[in-house]
Amino acid sequence: MTAPSEAYWLDQLQEDGYCIIPQLVAEQQIAALDADLEGAFAQAPLGKGDFYGHRTKRFGSLLRRSQVAGDLVLQPLVLSLARAILGSACDRIQLNVAQAIAIHPGEIEQFPHCDQDMWAGRKGDHEYLLNVIWPLTEFTEENGATRIYPGTHKQAIESLDQLNDPIVAECGPGDAICFLGSTVHGAGPNQTEDVRRGVVIGYSLGWLKPYENLWLAYPPAVAKEFSPELAELAGYVQHRPNLGNFEGQCPSVLLSDKVPEFPQATDSLRPDQKEAVREFAETRRARL
Repeated sequence: MTAPSEAYWLDQLQEDGYCIIPQLVAEQQIAALDADLEGAFAQAPLGKGDFYGHRTKRFGSLLRRSQVAGDLVLQPLVLSLARAILGSACDRIQLNVAQAIAIHPGEIEQFPHCDQDMWAGRKGDHEYLLNVIWPLTEFTEENGATRIYPGTHKQAIESLDQLNDPIVAECGPGDAICFLGSTVHGAGPNQTEDVRRGVVIGYSLGWLKPYENLWLAYPPAVAKEFSPELAELAGYVQHRPNLGNFEGQCPSVLLSDKVPEFPQATDSLRPDQKEAVREFAETRRARL
């Protein structure tokens, strides 16, 4: 049986605000990630606050905790979907978050919310982010599987009373739960005796301030071990024109073996901007 195409999943995202892609990666890969994070899960404290949850553990910086996390960030189909969803509103996308979440027994249902609400910009013109949840354990209705409210990405939700019944994203390791930043969702309650673990990897418009402070999570000494593509997603690249520079240069200069004390400030412009600036500069030089 032929696997559904990228266009199929993109259509689902745009129509319903979410999709669940079965067995996108091998279960062994997810098991390896879970093993890499086992120590962090054990040490991380339970959360504080009704939104994060008092019976839920969270920690980020996953790219320095497990190479498998980086492999998931670069998963080809997911990256392609993220670029298709976000690319019309930015020069390049960026990593927004790479976070592990463990919902412990006794946790209540999370407040239904849209992740795009962390930004104050006008909504509805374009998407701000795409999230992907990778289950590390089975997600069931009983243990707190994510609840997603289909179609809410097309609605102006001002009250929880406007929400219809959610779908419960029951799935398992190897599956990928993808949903838009404008889609209402929330973790379900864990009514079992077992911990429900998962990882959320999010991608956002490259000109936004990301949820996770990438440069603190992955300072140059860490990011220089990344592949060039992963380092760019983690913030070591400019968003044209000239946004996110270091001393007028692409911040990837910080990943080199020898960083100049005074880097040469260099334009980083889109082709249309570069041409307009070039033409203007030539006319002004001709007057000299």
